[in-house]
Amino acid sequence: MNHPSKAIFPAVIIGIFVVVGISRLLLRPSLTAQASELEPTILPAEQVKTEEPLQASVEECQLSERYPQKIRQWCQYIQQAAKEYQLDPNLIAAVMLQESGGNPEAYSRSGAVGLMQIMPRDGKAAEFICVNGPCFANRPSMQELFDPQFNIQYGVRMLAGLIQRKGDVREALKAYGPMDAGYTYADKVLTIYHNYP
Repeated sequence: MNHPSKAIFPAVIIGIFVVVGISRLLLRPSLTAQASELEPTILPAEQVKTEEPLQASVEECQLSERYPQKIRQWCQYIQQAAKEYQLDPNLIAAVMLQESGGNPEAYSRSGAVGLMQIMPRDGKAAEFICVNGPCFANRPSMQELFDPQFNIQYGVRMLAGLIQRKGDVREALKAYGPMDAGYTYADKVLTIYHNYP
């Protein structure tokens, strides 16, 4: 006659395998489950690390909703530059709307580049000669200025510097715009600015 402990041992081993197998099936999501049925893992806020905010959502954008999407899509960059140089983001958006209409690849007949239409050191702009040599020799390259974030940052810095030097937004806009436009350019930008509250 067989000893009872010899029969129990294999039964215990088989029982353990069955329990482990069933628990694994119950604890993992079904392989046939739809993606919408799976719950995402949500970390507590203090454990979430963020480097830089992603594109500002429509709710976070402080620009007037009257600006077209072609301008509002650059909201994050406009707001960053506005904060850094203490300018109204809507004024920056008005300049951008007048200059490029929100097209980051805009290139004017005179050689101005990008969203804020900055004259670069190269391209057509290199043909402008001043008393001491090329007028825009100390400016960034076209390649740099075709980068939307860089272009906005550089254009806003220029505008803020002009406002500080001139002591008046209209005078600063006159200096920012085309040399032969006089106050026409400044008044167009200010009209946009006042019509897009």
